[in-house]
Amino acid sequence: MIELAITALSHSGEGIGRHEGRAIFVPFALPGETVRIEIIEEKKRFARGRLVEVVTAAANRIVPRCPHHFNLAPAPGFNSNTLGTACGGCQLQHLSYSAQLAFKEQTVREQFERLGHFTDVPMRPALPSPREFNYRSHVQFALTPQGQLGFKAAGSHHVVAVRECHQIEPALAELFPRITVEPEQAPELNRVTLRAGADGEALVLFETEAEAPEMALDLPVSAALLRPDGSTMTLAGGDHVIMEVRGRPFRVSGGSFFQVNIPVAEILVDLVLEGLGLAGGERVLDLYSGVGLFSAFIAPRARQVIGVEAYEPAVADAAVNLDEFDNVEIYAAPVEDVLPGLAGPFAAAVLDPPRAGCEPAALAALLAARLARIVYVSCDAATLARDARRLVDGGLRLDWVQPVDMFPQTYHVECVAKFSQL
Repeated sequence: MIELAITALSHSGEGIGRHEGRAIFVPFALPGETVRIEIIEEKKRFARGRLVEVVTAAANRIVPRCPHHFNLAPAPGFNSNTLGTACGGCQLQHLSYSAQLAFKEQTVREQFERLGHFTDVPMRPALPSPREFNYRSHVQFALTPQGQLGFKAAGSHHVVAVRECHQIEPALAELFPRITVEPEQAPELNRVTLRAGADGEALVLFETEAEAPEMALDLPVSAALLRPDGSTMTLAGGDHVIMEVRGRPFRVSGGSFFQVNIPVAEILVDLVLEGLGLAGGERVLDLYSGVGLFSAFIAPRARQVIGVEAYEPAVADAAVNLDEFDNVEIYAAPVEDVLPGLAGPFAAAVLDPPRAGCEPAALAALLAARLARIVYVSCDAATLARDARRLVDGGLRLDWVQPVDMFPQTYHVECVAKFSQL
């Protein structure tokens, strides 16, 4: 048990202090605080601690809304003051929202400086989410051995059962406590995923590798089994939801990716269109195009849109979502396989890769295409910074980086970056 001065936050939102020459990482501690901690994990160059007491609190520390979050004064009936029993779904709910935005902006800047080796990052101020709470239309629950829905504890694989969640939309917050999984069925399920559609309909997905575990759901919702390859087996209702962005509907199947914060998704659309700067006669690439979110808004402003997406259920969704456009083509294959063989020229591209970023071959093909403008949408500042360095080294200019708070109360941050030819 030691007393520690917290001087910074890690990129994952943990407090950092130093003791006897080692960095100590402490979830739920804030810069400017003096805390008492218990060392629970020791490595040669760093250690992790469990927050026991905040001796001196930071000015921007606030009382968390959710009783499952680490709370210095836990609500009755909760034991949330120890690492391992506090839900790790929100890493920053104890930090004021203005301070969360400043932290995320600084994190993006540091990733570009440290990993991308940029010395003068053209950063824009972080844009807030229109909703600080109850913003998620899509949530994935882990399961306890007893079949309870929950989230992993901070710094642990232990699943904390939860009875309320303030990240998710009200319809899902009301629904999930009514879902129960029999203990003997829990090992057959990887996760339970909930999606809320624009029409108020909910979809419950039981993610499994089993052939067809027996499931019963006595609720007025759609339900389906989702397997690792993206195939689904409908249990009740349908296997997709209808999402709405800027008044436009999108079909999203069970395993297809879609932005979880719809008001922020609308901000992303505006940023993409700003970065592309289309005049109406361009041929545009939409890489990692998913269900066609960006293509749907680019198509009316471009001569042609070529989408590339490897996940076949998303391609099937895109075929429905983009059916009205004669100037859109979708290739169902990895970007690095398709892009080198596409016949140019193309004026611009938008890419929204998964968290791991782009394959080197995809970046090489992008550079070879000599595009006037590239807009890169990313949910991971570290891989964005890495790929930005490769694009700039290949002859492009980084015009601006815009952090957007897609995920309030967490350390995650969405970014949009614009590149252009020198």
